[in-house]
Amino acid sequence: MRGSGRLVVLVKPIKPLIIASSLFQSLPTKPTTNFLKMSTIITKASSTDGNNDAAAASHASSAIDFLTLCHSLKVTKRTGWVRRGIENPESIADHMYRMGLMALIALDFPPGVDRNKCVKMAIVHDIAEAIVGDITPADGVPKEEKSRREREALDHMCKLLGGGVRAKEISELWMEYEENSSPEAKLVKDFDKVEMILQALEYENEQGKNLDEFFQSTAGKFQTDVGKAWALEIASRRKRHD
Repeated sequence: MRGSGRLVVLVKPIKPLIIASSLFQSLPTKPTTNFLKMSTIITKASSTDGNNDAAAASHASSAIDFLTLCHSLKVTKRTGWVRRGIENPESIADHMYRMGLMALIALDFPPGVDRNKCVKMAIVHDIAEAIVGDITPADGVPKEEKSRREREALDHMCKLLGGGVRAKEISELWMEYEENSSPEAKLVKDFDKVEMILQALEYENEQGKNLDEFFQSTAGKFQTDVGKAWALEIASRRKRHD
Protein backbone atom coordinates (compact mmCIF):
# COMPACT_ATOMS: atom_id res chain seq x y z
CA MET A 1 0.00 0.00 0.00
CA ARG A 2 1.29 3.37 -0.90
CA GLY A 3 0.42 6.47 1.05
CA SER A 4 2.18 9.59 2.24
CA GLY A 5 5.27 8.43 0.46
CA ARG A 6 5.71 5.29 2.72
CA LEU A 7 5.55 1.63 1.80
CA VAL A 8 3.43 -0.45 4.16
CA VAL A 9 3.67 -4.28 4.07
CA LEU A 10 0.81 -6.29 5.48
CA VAL A 11 1.69 -9.67 7.14
CA LYS A 12 -0.95 -12.21 8.02
CA PRO A 13 -0.85 -13.27 11.73
CA ILE A 14 0.19 -16.87 12.53
CA LYS A 15 -2.68 -18.97 13.67
CA PRO A 16 -1.75 -20.25 17.18
CA LEU A 17 -4.42 -22.90 17.11
CA ILE A 18 -2.82 -24.56 14.10
CA ILE A 19 0.60 -24.65 15.84
CA ALA A 20 -0.85 -26.04 19.05
CA SER A 21 -2.71 -28.70 17.14
CA SER A 22 0.46 -29.70 15.29
CA LEU A 23 2.48 -29.97 18.51
CA PHE A 24 -0.16 -32.06 20.19
CA GLN A 25 -0.27 -34.46 17.25
CA SER A 26 3.50 -35.04 17.62
CA LEU A 27 3.07 -36.40 21.20
CA PRO A 28 2.66 -40.18 21.82
CA THR A 29 -0.87 -41.37 21.29
CA LYS A 30 -0.85 -43.08 24.76
CA PRO A 31 1.07 -40.84 27.15
CA THR A 32 -0.31 -42.68 30.19
CA THR A 33 1.55 -45.93 29.35
CA ASN A 34 5.03 -44.55 30.12
CA PHE A 35 3.69 -42.83 33.20
CA LEU A 36 2.30 -46.10 34.52
CA LYS A 37 5.60 -47.88 33.86
CA MET A 38 7.55 -45.19 35.70
CA SER A 39 5.11 -45.33 38.61
CA THR A 40 5.62 -49.11 38.84
CA ILE A 41 9.42 -48.72 38.90
CA ILE A 42 9.24 -46.07 41.61
CA THR A 43 6.87 -48.24 43.67
CA LYS A 44 9.19 -51.25 43.40
CA ALA A 45 12.23 -49.15 44.32
CA SER A 46 10.41 -47.79 47.35
CA SER A 47 9.45 -51.32 48.37
CA THR A 48 13.07 -52.51 47.98
CA ASP A 49 14.35 -49.60 50.05
CA GLY A 50 11.79 -50.46 52.72
CA ASN A 51 12.91 -54.09 52.78
CA ASN A 52 16.57 -53.04 52.98
CA ASP A 53 15.81 -50.70 55.86
CA ALA A 54 13.97 -53.46 57.71
CA ALA A 55 16.82 -55.91 57.14
CA ALA A 56 19.38 -53.38 58.35
CA ALA A 57 17.33 -52.70 61.47
CA SER A 58 16.98 -56.42 62.15
CA HIS A 59 20.73 -56.99 61.76
CA ALA A 60 21.51 -54.02 63.99
CA SER A 61 19.26 -55.46 66.68
CA SER A 62 20.90 -58.91 66.44
CA ALA A 63 24.39 -57.39 66.48
CA ILE A 64 23.72 -55.33 69.59
CA ASP A 65 22.15 -58.33 71.36
CA PHE A 66 25.25 -60.38 70.53
CA LEU A 67 27.67 -57.66 71.65
CA THR A 68 25.74 -57.09 74.86
CA LEU A 69 26.13 -60.77 75.71
CA CYS A 70 29.85 -60.52 74.93
CA HIS A 71 30.09 -57.79 77.60
CA SER A 72 30.48 -60.57 80.18
CA LEU A 73 33.83 -61.46 78.57
CA LYS A 74 35.07 -58.03 79.64
CA VAL A 75 34.00 -58.37 83.26
CA THR A 76 34.51 -62.10 83.96
CA LYS A 77 37.89 -62.63 85.58
CA ARG A 78 40.04 -65.58 84.60
CA THR A 79 39.42 -68.34 87.12
CA GLY A 80 43.03 -69.44 87.59
CA TRP A 81 44.15 -66.01 88.76
CA VAL A 82 41.14 -65.55 91.03
CA ARG A 83 41.89 -68.84 92.81
CA ARG A 84 45.50 -67.79 93.39
CA GLY A 85 44.45 -64.54 95.00
CA ILE A 86 45.68 -62.24 92.24
CA GLU A 87 44.63 -58.64 92.77
CA ASN A 88 42.64 -57.15 89.89
CA PRO A 89 43.11 -60.20 87.64
CA GLU A 90 42.68 -60.04 83.89
CA SER A 91 39.34 -60.74 82.23
CA ILE A 92 38.64 -63.29 79.52
CA ALA A 93 38.54 -60.45 76.97
CA ASP A 94 41.93 -59.17 78.19
CA HIS A 95 43.42 -62.58 77.52
CA MET A 96 41.92 -62.90 74.04
CA TYR A 97 42.91 -59.37 73.08
CA ARG A 98 46.60 -59.91 73.73
CA MET A 99 46.45 -63.21 71.89
CA GLY A 100 45.06 -61.30 68.91
CA LEU A 101 48.01 -58.92 69.12
CA MET A 102 50.40 -61.87 69.18
CA ALA A 103 48.93 -63.17 65.95
CA LEU A 104 49.16 -59.68 64.47
CA ILE A 105 52.80 -58.93 65.30
CA ALA A 106 54.55 -62.31 65.00
CA LEU A 107 57.18 -62.11 62.24
CA ASP A 108 58.25 -65.72 61.95
CA PHE A 109 54.91 -67.20 60.91
CA PRO A 110 55.01 -70.82 59.75
CA PRO A 111 54.77 -71.14 55.94
CA GLY A 112 51.22 -71.28 54.65
CA VAL A 113 49.62 -70.10 57.89
CA ASP A 114 46.93 -67.43 57.43
CA ARG A 115 47.67 -64.53 59.77
CA ASN A 116 44.22 -62.95 59.45
CA LYS A 117 42.61 -66.26 60.31
CA CYS A 118 44.81 -66.54 63.40
CA VAL A 119 43.78 -63.06 64.58
CA LYS A 120 40.11 -63.95 64.17
CA MET A 121 40.55 -67.30 65.89
CA ALA A 122 42.30 -65.66 68.82
CA ILE A 123 39.39 -63.30 69.48
CA VAL A 124 36.71 -66.02 69.30
CA HIS A 125 38.40 -69.08 70.82
CA ASP A 126 36.99 -68.38 74.32
CA ILE A 127 33.82 -66.61 73.20
CA ALA A 128 31.50 -69.31 74.58
CA GLU A 129 32.76 -68.40 78.05
CA ALA A 130 30.44 -65.40 77.84
CA ILE A 131 27.77 -67.91 78.87
CA VAL A 132 29.51 -70.87 80.57
CA GLY A 133 32.29 -68.93 82.29
CA ASP A 134 35.98 -69.85 82.52
CA ILE A 135 35.98 -73.58 83.29
CA THR A 136 39.39 -74.87 84.39
CA PRO A 137 40.71 -78.40 85.11
CA ALA A 138 40.43 -77.61 88.83
CA ASP A 139 36.64 -77.40 88.42
CA GLY A 140 36.49 -81.16 87.90
CA VAL A 141 34.40 -80.90 84.72
CA PRO A 142 35.31 -83.65 82.21
CA LYS A 143 36.79 -82.37 78.96
CA GLU A 144 33.90 -83.78 76.92
CA GLU A 145 31.32 -82.09 79.14
CA LYS A 146 33.17 -78.79 79.01
CA SER A 147 33.24 -78.99 75.22
CA ARG A 148 29.52 -79.84 75.10
CA ARG A 149 28.57 -76.87 77.28
CA GLU A 150 30.68 -74.50 75.23
CA ARG A 151 29.35 -75.87 71.93
CA GLU A 152 25.80 -75.36 73.15
CA ALA A 153 26.62 -71.82 74.28
CA LEU A 154 28.26 -71.03 70.94
CA ASP A 155 25.20 -72.27 69.03
CA HIS A 156 23.03 -69.97 71.11
CA MET A 157 25.31 -67.00 70.42
CA CYS A 158 25.36 -67.67 66.68
CA LYS A 159 21.55 -67.82 66.62
CA LEU A 160 21.44 -64.60 68.59
CA LEU A 161 23.63 -63.03 65.92
CA GLY A 162 21.00 -64.05 63.38
CA GLY A 163 22.93 -66.84 61.66
CA GLY A 164 24.40 -66.03 58.28
CA VAL A 165 27.97 -65.76 57.06
CA ARG A 166 29.51 -64.09 60.14
CA ALA A 167 27.91 -66.52 62.60
CA LYS A 168 29.05 -69.44 60.44
CA GLU A 169 32.61 -68.12 60.39
CA ILE A 170 32.69 -67.72 64.18
CA SER A 171 31.39 -71.25 64.65
CA GLU A 172 33.89 -72.74 62.22
CA LEU A 173 36.84 -70.87 63.75
CA TRP A 174 35.84 -71.98 67.24
CA MET A 175 35.47 -75.63 66.20
CA GLU A 176 38.75 -75.62 64.32
CA TYR A 177 40.52 -74.31 67.42
CA GLU A 178 38.70 -76.75 69.69
CA GLU A 179 39.73 -79.71 67.54
CA ASN A 180 43.27 -78.41 66.95
CA SER A 181 42.68 -79.35 63.33
CA SER A 182 44.73 -76.82 61.36
CA PRO A 183 48.13 -75.10 61.40
CA GLU A 184 46.35 -71.90 62.47
CA ALA A 185 44.71 -73.69 65.41
CA LYS A 186 48.05 -75.11 66.54
CA LEU A 187 49.67 -71.68 66.47
CA VAL A 188 46.79 -69.99 68.29
CA LYS A 189 46.84 -72.71 70.95
CA ASP A 190 50.51 -71.89 71.46
CA PHE A 191 49.61 -68.20 71.76
CA ASP A 192 47.04 -69.19 74.41
CA LYS A 193 49.77 -70.80 76.52
CA VAL A 194 52.31 -68.04 75.82
CA GLU A 195 49.85 -65.36 76.90
CA MET A 196 49.14 -67.26 80.11
CA ILE A 197 52.78 -67.66 81.16
CA LEU A 198 53.58 -64.07 80.18
CA GLN A 199 50.71 -62.95 82.40
CA ALA A 200 51.97 -65.25 85.15
CA LEU A 201 55.43 -63.67 84.94
CA GLU A 202 53.91 -60.20 85.15
CA TYR A 203 51.89 -61.12 88.24
CA GLU A 204 54.95 -62.66 89.86
CA ASN A 205 56.92 -59.46 89.27
CA GLU A 206 54.11 -57.10 90.25
CA GLN A 207 52.55 -58.93 93.18
CA GLY A 208 55.35 -61.13 94.49
CA LYS A 209 53.45 -64.35 93.78
CA ASN A 210 54.94 -67.75 93.01
CA LEU A 211 53.02 -69.03 89.99
CA ASP A 212 55.37 -71.81 88.97
CA GLU A 213 52.49 -74.23 88.39
CA PHE A 214 51.43 -72.28 85.30
CA PHE A 215 54.87 -72.65 83.77
CA GLN A 216 54.98 -76.34 84.65
CA SER A 217 51.55 -76.96 83.10
CA THR A 218 52.72 -75.69 79.71
CA ALA A 219 56.25 -77.15 79.66
CA GLY A 220 56.87 -79.30 76.57
CA LYS A 221 53.40 -78.64 75.14
CA PHE A 222 54.17 -76.01 72.51
CA GLN A 223 53.50 -77.18 68.95
CA THR A 224 55.16 -74.49 66.82
CA ASP A 225 58.59 -72.90 66.54
CA VAL A 226 57.05 -69.50 67.28
CA GLY A 227 55.44 -70.76 70.46
CA LYS A 228 58.61 -72.49 71.60
CA ALA A 229 60.77 -69.43 70.94
CA TRP A 230 58.45 -67.05 72.77
CA ALA A 231 58.04 -69.42 75.73
CA LEU A 232 61.82 -69.74 75.96
CA GLU A 233 62.19 -65.96 76.00
CA ILE A 234 59.66 -65.67 78.83
CA ALA A 235 61.39 -68.42 80.81
CA SER A 236 64.74 -66.66 80.31
CA ARG A 237 63.37 -63.38 81.61
CA ARG A 238 61.85 -65.14 84.60
CA LYS A 239 65.17 -66.73 85.45
CA ARG A 240 66.97 -63.38 85.22
CA HIS A 241 64.43 -61.80 87.53
CA ASP A 242 65.00 -64.51 90.15
